[in-house]
Amino acid sequence: MGLRTVYLGTPQFAVPTLEAMVAAGHEVLSVYTQPDRPKGRGQELAMSPVKQAALRLGLPVEQPERIRREASVAVLRALAPDVMVIVGYGQLIAQEIIDIPRYGIINVHGSLLPKYRGAGPIQWAIANGETVTGVTTMRIDAGLDTGAMLLKAETAIDKAENAVELGERLSKLGAELLIETLRNPGMVGTPQDSSQATHAPILTKQDGAIDWNWPAKLIHDRTRGFYPWPGSSTVFRDQTLRIWKTQVCEEMTDVEPGRVLGAKGPLKVACGQGTMLELLEVQQEGRKRVSATDFRNGLRIVDNEILGA
Repeated sequence: MGLRTVYLGTPQFAVPTLEAMVAAGHEVLSVYTQPDRPKGRGQELAMSPVKQAALRLGLPVEQPERIRREASVAVLRALAPDVMVIVGYGQLIAQEIIDIPRYGIINVHGSLLPKYRGAGPIQWAIANGETVTGVTTMRIDAGLDTGAMLLKAETAIDKAENAVELGERLSKLGAELLIETLRNPGMVGTPQDSSQATHAPILTKQDGAIDWNWPAKLIHDRTRGFYPWPGSSTVFRDQTLRIWKTQVCEEMTDVEPGRVLGAKGPLKVACGQGTMLELLEVQQEGRKRVSATDFRNGLRIVDNEILGA
Protein backbone atom coordinates (compact mmCIF):
# COMPACT_ATOMS: atom_id res chain seq x y z
CA MET A 1 0.00 0.00 0.00
CA GLY A 2 1.36 3.39 -1.02
CA LEU A 3 2.34 6.13 1.40
CA ARG A 4 0.73 9.56 1.58
CA THR A 5 3.56 11.83 0.49
CA VAL A 6 4.46 15.45 -0.20
CA TYR A 7 7.27 16.04 -2.70
CA LEU A 8 9.71 18.97 -2.66
CA GLY A 9 12.04 19.43 -5.62
CA THR A 10 13.08 21.82 -8.36
CA PRO A 11 15.81 20.77 -10.86
CA GLN A 12 15.87 18.12 -13.57
CA PHE A 13 17.82 15.88 -11.16
CA ALA A 14 14.64 15.66 -9.03
CA VAL A 15 12.27 14.61 -11.83
CA PRO A 16 13.01 10.83 -12.00
CA THR A 17 12.35 10.47 -8.26
CA LEU A 18 8.93 12.12 -8.55
CA GLU A 19 8.04 9.95 -11.54
CA ALA A 20 9.19 6.82 -9.70
CA MET A 21 7.07 7.63 -6.63
CA VAL A 22 3.94 7.94 -8.77
CA ALA A 23 4.77 4.77 -10.70
CA ALA A 24 5.29 2.87 -7.42
CA GLY A 25 1.77 3.76 -6.25
CA HIS A 26 2.58 6.34 -3.60
CA GLU A 27 -0.03 9.08 -3.23
CA VAL A 28 1.60 12.43 -3.93
CA LEU A 29 -0.68 14.88 -2.14
CA SER A 30 1.18 17.95 -3.39
CA VAL A 31 4.39 18.95 -5.15
CA TYR A 32 6.37 21.91 -3.82
CA THR A 33 8.84 23.63 -6.14
CA GLN A 34 10.49 27.02 -6.52
CA PRO A 35 8.45 29.89 -8.02
CA ASP A 36 8.68 30.44 -11.78
CA ARG A 37 11.80 32.50 -12.56
CA PRO A 38 12.83 34.73 -15.50
CA LYS A 39 15.00 32.79 -17.93
CA GLY A 40 16.87 33.33 -21.19
CA ARG A 41 17.41 36.46 -23.21
CA GLY A 42 13.73 37.36 -23.17
CA GLN A 43 13.60 36.91 -19.37
CA GLU A 44 10.22 35.20 -19.66
CA LEU A 45 8.96 33.31 -16.62
CA ALA A 46 9.91 29.64 -16.82
CA MET A 47 8.58 26.67 -14.85
CA SER A 48 11.03 24.43 -13.01
CA PRO A 49 11.57 20.92 -14.44
CA VAL A 50 9.74 19.48 -11.42
CA LYS A 51 6.72 21.72 -11.98
CA GLN A 52 6.56 20.65 -15.62
CA ALA A 53 6.69 16.99 -14.56
CA ALA A 54 4.05 17.48 -11.84
CA LEU A 55 1.62 19.11 -14.26
CA ARG A 56 2.21 16.32 -16.78
CA LEU A 57 1.43 13.79 -14.03
CA GLY A 58 -1.70 15.69 -12.96
CA LEU A 59 -0.39 16.56 -9.49
CA PRO A 60 -1.23 19.72 -7.52
CA VAL A 61 1.64 22.21 -7.33
CA GLU A 62 2.58 24.76 -4.65
CA GLN A 63 5.27 27.42 -5.18
CA PRO A 64 5.70 29.46 -2.00
CA GLU A 65 8.47 32.05 -1.94
CA ARG A 66 9.30 30.81 1.56
CA ILE A 67 8.00 27.43 2.68
CA ARG A 68 8.95 28.34 6.27
CA ARG A 69 6.15 30.93 6.48
CA GLU A 70 3.17 30.24 8.70
CA ALA A 71 0.64 29.85 5.88
CA SER A 72 2.72 27.16 4.14
CA VAL A 73 3.36 25.30 7.39
CA ALA A 74 -0.40 25.28 8.10
CA VAL A 75 -1.13 23.80 4.65
CA LEU A 76 1.44 21.04 5.17
CA ARG A 77 0.03 20.21 8.59
CA ALA A 78 -3.45 19.93 7.05
CA LEU A 79 -2.17 17.53 4.38
CA ALA A 80 -0.82 15.26 7.16
CA PRO A 81 1.55 13.22 4.96
CA ASP A 82 3.12 9.96 6.16
CA VAL A 83 6.45 11.11 4.75
CA MET A 84 7.89 14.01 2.76
CA VAL A 85 10.56 13.56 0.10
CA ILE A 86 12.98 16.34 -0.86
CA VAL A 87 15.39 16.42 -3.81
CA GLY A 88 17.22 19.65 -4.65
CA TYR A 89 14.34 21.86 -3.50
CA GLY A 90 16.46 24.95 -2.92
CA GLN A 91 15.04 26.24 0.38
CA LEU A 92 15.94 25.59 4.00
CA ILE A 93 13.38 23.51 5.85
CA ALA A 94 12.38 24.59 9.36
CA GLN A 95 12.22 22.09 12.20
CA GLU A 96 8.46 22.62 12.54
CA ILE A 97 8.08 21.27 8.98
CA ILE A 98 10.47 18.37 9.61
CA ASP A 99 8.28 17.36 12.55
CA ILE A 100 5.04 17.15 10.51
CA PRO A 101 5.33 13.75 8.72
CA ARG A 102 5.25 10.54 10.73
CA TYR A 103 8.44 9.28 9.03
CA GLY A 104 10.11 12.67 8.72
CA ILE A 105 11.56 14.07 5.50
CA ILE A 106 13.70 11.81 3.33
CA ASN A 107 16.29 13.42 1.07
CA VAL A 108 18.01 12.01 -2.02
CA HIS A 109 21.53 13.49 -2.09
CA GLY A 110 23.91 13.16 -5.04
CA SER A 111 26.98 11.93 -3.16
CA LEU A 112 28.16 9.23 -0.79
CA LEU A 113 27.64 11.13 2.44
CA PRO A 114 29.29 12.48 4.50
CA LYS A 115 31.43 13.43 1.48
CA TYR A 116 30.25 16.41 -0.57
CA ARG A 117 27.60 17.95 1.63
CA GLY A 118 26.13 21.04 0.00
CA ALA A 119 24.64 22.38 -3.22
CA GLY A 120 27.13 21.04 -5.79
CA PRO A 121 28.02 17.43 -4.92
CA ILE A 122 28.07 16.12 -8.49
CA GLN A 123 30.10 19.03 -9.87
CA TRP A 124 32.71 19.03 -7.10
CA ALA A 125 33.15 15.26 -7.09
CA ILE A 126 34.20 15.41 -10.76
CA ALA A 127 36.19 18.63 -10.33
CA ASN A 128 38.18 17.04 -7.50
CA GLY A 129 39.03 13.99 -9.59
CA GLU A 130 36.91 11.42 -7.75
CA THR A 131 36.59 8.07 -9.54
CA VAL A 132 33.61 6.81 -7.51
CA THR A 133 30.50 8.60 -6.28
CA GLY A 134 26.86 7.72 -5.71
CA VAL A 135 23.64 8.67 -3.99
CA THR A 136 22.51 8.58 -0.38
CA THR A 137 19.03 8.68 1.11
CA MET A 138 18.91 10.33 4.51
CA ARG A 139 16.38 11.58 7.02
CA ILE A 140 16.99 15.31 7.16
CA ASP A 141 17.57 17.34 10.28
CA ALA A 142 18.07 21.08 10.75
CA GLY A 143 21.70 20.96 9.51
CA LEU A 144 23.06 21.08 5.96
CA ASP A 145 23.02 17.47 4.71
CA THR A 146 23.89 16.22 8.20
CA GLY A 147 20.96 13.85 8.83
CA ALA A 148 21.09 10.12 9.51
CA MET A 149 21.89 8.05 6.41
CA LEU A 150 19.39 5.40 5.29
CA LEU A 151 20.61 3.70 2.09
CA LYS A 152 23.50 4.22 -0.35
CA ALA A 153 24.26 3.23 -3.95
CA GLU A 154 27.60 3.87 -5.61
CA THR A 155 28.81 4.12 -9.20
CA ALA A 156 32.09 4.74 -11.01
CA ILE A 157 32.76 8.11 -12.65
CA ASP A 158 34.05 7.77 -16.20
CA LYS A 159 37.21 9.81 -16.86
CA ALA A 160 35.49 11.70 -19.70
CA GLU A 161 32.07 12.11 -18.04
CA ASN A 162 30.80 15.64 -17.37
CA ALA A 163 28.43 16.89 -14.66
CA VAL A 164 25.34 16.73 -16.88
CA GLU A 165 26.01 13.13 -17.92
CA LEU A 166 26.80 11.98 -14.40
CA GLY A 167 23.80 13.90 -13.04
CA GLU A 168 21.46 12.04 -15.40
CA ARG A 169 22.79 8.69 -14.20
CA LEU A 170 22.67 9.63 -10.53
CA SER A 171 19.14 10.98 -10.82
CA LYS A 172 17.93 7.57 -12.00
CA LEU A 173 20.00 5.75 -9.39
CA GLY A 174 18.57 8.08 -6.73
CA ALA A 175 15.01 7.40 -7.86
CA GLU A 176 15.55 3.64 -7.49
CA LEU A 177 17.15 4.11 -4.08
CA LEU A 178 14.29 6.31 -2.85
CA ILE A 179 11.68 3.70 -3.81
CA GLU A 180 13.72 1.06 -1.97
CA THR A 181 13.94 3.37 1.05
CA LEU A 182 10.17 3.94 1.08
CA ARG A 183 9.60 0.19 1.44
CA ASN A 184 10.73 0.67 5.04
CA PRO A 185 10.38 4.41 5.72
CA GLY A 186 10.80 4.00 9.46
CA MET A 187 14.20 2.28 9.21
CA VAL A 188 16.82 3.36 11.73
CA GLY A 189 19.43 5.56 10.07
CA THR A 190 23.20 5.56 10.51
CA PRO A 191 24.63 8.79 11.96
CA GLN A 192 27.16 10.57 9.75
CA ASP A 193 30.78 10.82 10.85
CA SER A 194 31.25 14.57 10.57
CA SER A 195 35.03 14.19 10.86
CA GLN A 196 34.92 12.59 7.38
CA ALA A 197 32.70 15.29 5.86
CA THR A 198 33.70 17.34 2.83
CA HIS A 199 31.79 20.23 1.36
CA ALA A 200 30.44 21.04 -2.10
CA PRO A 201 29.56 24.74 -2.05
CA ILE A 202 27.34 26.41 -4.61
CA LEU A 203 29.31 27.25 -7.74
CA THR A 204 30.34 30.78 -8.64
CA LYS A 205 31.49 32.28 -11.92
CA GLN A 206 35.00 32.58 -10.50
CA ASP A 207 35.22 28.79 -10.15
CA GLY A 208 35.42 28.53 -13.94
CA ALA A 209 38.65 30.53 -14.33
CA ILE A 210 41.55 28.34 -15.49
CA ASP A 211 45.02 28.66 -14.00
CA TRP A 212 47.41 27.06 -16.50
CA ASN A 213 49.91 26.47 -13.69
CA TRP A 214 47.58 23.71 -12.52
CA PRO A 215 48.30 20.15 -13.74
CA ALA A 216 46.44 19.17 -16.90
CA LYS A 217 44.31 16.59 -15.09
CA LEU A 218 43.00 19.18 -12.62
CA ILE A 219 42.01 21.53 -15.45
CA HIS A 220 40.38 18.61 -17.30
CA ASP A 221 38.45 17.52 -14.21
CA ARG A 222 37.24 21.06 -13.45
CA THR A 223 36.17 21.50 -17.08
CA ARG A 224 34.07 18.33 -16.83
CA GLY A 225 32.74 19.14 -13.38
CA PHE A 226 31.73 22.71 -14.13
CA TYR A 227 29.92 21.85 -17.37
CA PRO A 228 27.80 23.68 -18.46
CA TRP A 229 27.99 26.35 -15.74
CA PRO A 230 30.12 28.16 -14.86
CA GLY A 231 32.16 26.29 -17.45
CA SER A 232 35.91 26.70 -17.86
CA SER A 233 37.37 29.83 -19.40
CA THR A 234 40.63 31.57 -20.15
CA VAL A 235 41.80 34.61 -22.08
CA PHE A 236 43.12 34.45 -25.64
CA ARG A 237 44.08 37.51 -27.68
CA ASP A 238 42.37 39.74 -25.09
CA GLN A 239 39.04 37.91 -25.39
CA THR A 240 37.33 35.31 -23.22
CA LEU A 241 37.72 31.77 -24.54
CA ARG A 242 35.37 29.10 -23.17
CA ILE A 243 36.88 25.62 -22.94
CA TRP A 244 34.11 23.04 -23.35
CA LYS A 245 35.89 19.73 -23.84
CA THR A 246 39.44 18.51 -23.20
CA GLN A 247 41.58 15.45 -22.72
CA VAL A 248 44.83 14.93 -20.85
CA CYS A 249 47.89 14.20 -23.00
CA GLU A 250 50.25 11.38 -22.09
CA GLU A 251 53.40 13.19 -23.21
CA MET A 252 55.18 15.78 -21.06
CA THR A 253 56.70 19.16 -21.92
CA ASP A 254 59.17 21.70 -20.53
CA VAL A 255 57.30 24.64 -22.12
CA GLU A 256 55.97 27.43 -19.91
CA PRO A 257 52.36 26.80 -18.71
CA GLY A 258 49.75 28.52 -20.86
CA ARG A 259 51.73 28.28 -24.10
CA VAL A 260 49.92 26.81 -27.14
CA LEU A 261 51.57 23.76 -28.72
CA GLY A 262 50.88 21.71 -31.82
CA ALA A 263 49.60 24.53 -34.00
CA LYS A 264 49.73 22.14 -36.98
CA GLY A 265 48.17 19.14 -35.21
CA PRO A 266 45.92 18.62 -32.18
CA LEU A 267 45.65 21.91 -30.25
CA LYS A 268 47.51 21.43 -26.98
CA VAL A 269 48.39 23.70 -24.09
CA ALA A 270 51.31 23.40 -21.69
CA CYS A 271 50.16 23.10 -18.07
CA GLY A 272 51.75 22.88 -14.64
CA GLN A 273 54.19 20.16 -13.62
CA GLY A 274 55.22 19.57 -17.24
CA THR A 275 51.81 18.21 -18.26
CA MET A 276 49.84 18.97 -21.41
CA LEU A 277 46.14 19.33 -22.14
CA GLU A 278 44.51 18.84 -25.54
CA LEU A 279 41.63 21.19 -26.29
CA LEU A 280 38.77 19.50 -28.16
CA GLU A 281 35.88 22.01 -28.18
CA VAL A 282 36.09 25.75 -27.51
CA GLN A 283 34.04 28.91 -27.95
CA GLN A 284 35.43 32.35 -28.64
CA GLU A 285 33.63 35.33 -27.13
CA GLY A 286 30.56 36.21 -29.22
CA ARG A 287 30.93 33.15 -31.47
CA LYS A 288 29.63 29.60 -31.74
CA ARG A 289 31.11 26.56 -30.06
CA VAL A 290 33.50 24.80 -32.48
CA SER A 291 36.10 22.06 -32.59
CA ALA A 292 39.55 23.14 -31.49
CA THR A 293 40.82 22.31 -34.98
CA ASP A 294 38.36 24.73 -36.59
CA PHE A 295 39.24 27.35 -33.99
CA ARG A 296 42.97 26.95 -34.66
CA ASN A 297 42.57 27.09 -38.44
CA GLY A 298 40.16 30.03 -38.36
CA LEU A 299 42.45 32.18 -36.21
CA ARG A 300 45.72 30.88 -37.69
CA ILE A 301 47.10 30.11 -34.26
CA VAL A 302 50.85 29.60 -34.05
CA ASP A 303 53.02 27.79 -31.54
CA ASN A 304 53.87 29.55 -28.27
CA GLU A 305 50.91 31.93 -28.29
CA ILE A 306 49.80 32.43 -24.71
CA LEU A 307 46.53 31.57 -23.00
CA GLY A 308 45.49 33.31 -19.81
CA ALA A 309 47.54 36.49 -20.24
